Amino acid sequence: MILAFDTYYFDNKAKTVCLEFENWNEDKNFKVHTEIIDNVSEYIPGEFYKRELPCILSLLNQIDLKNIEAIIVDGFVYLDDDKKYGLGGHLYEKLNNEIPIIGVAKTNFASIEKDKKALLRGDSAKPLFITSIGIDLEEAFQKVEIMAGEFRMPTLLKELDRLTKE
Repeated sequence: MILAFDTYYFDNKAKTVCLEFENWNEDKNFKVHTEIIDNVSEYIPGEFYKRELPCILSLLNQIDLKNIEAIIVDGFVYLDDDKKYGLGGHLYEKLNNEIPIIGVAKTNFASIEKDKKALLRGDSAKPLFITSIGIDLEEAFQKVEIMAGEFRMPTLLKELDRLTKE
């Protein structure tokens, strides 16, 4: 099973959505988990994980974590070449370093060069930026590359983004 998370913030609340699916190239068959949390922490530059990690962990408490192949997060695993943890790294640590995490970011983060790969999908000239922990970066890259969808964003990640804002 694969899980993908995204969170949308509004009115001091956070809506976290998780899509659960079985195959990397899936485009239709998925299960949706969702939760809205009140009194979310303020955004602090460079410490985004402090805002989003509690939301993801809260929703993960409602999901059976057996047989999880990987978790996809909207963001970075590492923030720099010294491997300072971003959201994905902190999530990996909170899950006892047992479940691989793949970060899929829409915008580049200038402080990291080594442990990230730019993925061009469809006709887009603007890449997605892939980082990973608990799984080889090249393998993580290939898994995101084969995700269904002819455009820059894989179909399920685009659907995830839509559901968070719904």
